[in-house]
Amino acid sequence: MKLPLSITGFLLVACAAIAQSAPPSGEAASGQLPQDKHDGVAISVDAYTRLDRGKEKFGKANPLAVGILPVEVFFKNETDLPIKLKMSTIQLEVKSADGTHHQDLDWLAPVQVASAVAHPNGPSEPKMRRFPVGVGLPKDDKRDKMLEQIKPFAFDSDILPPQATIHGFFFFDVSGQIPAPGDASLYVPDLTEATSNKTLMFFEVALTNPGGPSQ
Repeated sequence: MKLPLSITGFLLVACAAIAQSAPPSGEAASGQLPQDKHDGVAISVDAYTRLDRGKEKFGKANPLAVGILPVEVFFKNETDLPIKLKMSTIQLEVKSADGTHHQDLDWLAPVQVASAVAHPNGPSEPKMRRFPVGVGLPKDDKRDKMLEQIKPFAFDSDILPPQATIHGFFFFDVSGQIPAPGDASLYVPDLTEATSNKTLMFFEVALTNPGGPSQ
């Protein structure tokens, strides 16, 4: 079923605003990153597997220091239509050491990453704000400081603008066990054309661990 022209126009205007604010696509444009491409959409991934590289990117808020793997994902929409992405279903599929089974990891919200970085040994007794900010979030200055550093890097758009590339990080708790090359893949199962609801085939991109082992 086609959407009314007014809704379609709104989506295109919104997408144009996202595209204008999107940062440069970086290494993804050079084709050096592992990629899956079909239906006019290309998804590339850059796993930050080295502790020193994570520190250079995130500073004191480095997720790798607490066993969380940051994966930068580049979404390139080469079509003339906006693509809707269901972010909640994106997972990291990690194979076991013997290859007999795999584990599906959901990504962590930035506040979860910030809390883990701020309190690597677990949070202390929380203190409630006098005037609560956000539902169910106690006062935690250390966590909030880490969140300020992490949140700008996190991917936060469920619309891929037409003829544009957008990117950001997804964070996965791998308990410090960095997957070996070929032992993990980013799985992106739910993309649809925003104006027609046509479903695209799923995407699966193997992490090649180009940066080498964690240091």
